[in-house]
Amino acid sequence: MILPIYTYGQPVLRKVAQDIPTDYPDLQELIQNMFETCSASDGVGLAAPQIGKSIRVVVIDLDVMSDAFPEYKDYKHAFINGHILEFDDTETEIMEEGCLSLPGLHEKVERAKRVHIEWLDENLQHHDEWVDGFLARVIQHEFDHLEGKVFTDRVSPFRKQMIKNKMKAMLQGKVNCRYRVKTPTR
Repeated sequence: MILPIYTYGQPVLRKVAQDIPTDYPDLQELIQNMFETCSASDGVGLAAPQIGKSIRVVVIDLDVMSDAFPEYKDYKHAFINGHILEFDDTETEIMEEGCLSLPGLHEKVERAKRVHIEWLDENLQHHDEWVDGFLARVIQHEFDHLEGKVFTDRVSPFRKQMIKNKMKAMLQGKVNCRYRVKTPTR
């Protein structure tokens, strides 16, 4: 089932999400719905707060990026109770990011090229590893949602001033996108 995406201004996007128990009701259905919603919205990742749930569940589907990043062919994973344990800030990279919860907005964001994470996969198997490259960026972006942050929190004060009117319009429910959304005014 394709779910509406909560847009900037929805309070759930500013809450720190909670870990869930391994017997969370209908977890597999939720994960499937999140993958369907992500795909239908042309996203590469989706965090549960973006569908109105303040829980630590993220889905990432990088297969659509496999032309540019062949190593991500068939990469489709759920991250349950995910946490970033450490950032390797020895190398950072600035890339443009967008977000399904901030439709039409793209800004350059600096992030660590490598992060140490732990999580449970969709089979509830524990993982603890370092990830790098584009996957590390996507994980940082999606895990930010679990911490009540959006990518615009990471742009310079100058850029924040430049996008202030776009952000204000989103708070008023003025968004233009082809997927279903739940704005602060709806």
